[in-house]
Amino acid sequence: MINWRKSSYTGGGNDEACVELAESAGWVWVRDSKDPNGARLEFERASFAGLLVRVKRGEAGL
Repeated sequence: MINWRKSSYTGGGNDEACVELAESAGWVWVRDSKDPNGARLEFERASFAGLLVRVKRGEAGL
């Protein structure tokens, strides 16, 4: 069973731009909270940590 949690960076209860995260056995999954049965991204934990570092530095083009 995967336990999903909303990202701590969501804008609050009315924010429609929310993602949910789950982690297990060295993997991190990401999904759109509005479409829980839709597509999911899957990352190795170390890769996801590296992605977060790049996003925080502004290197991800977001």
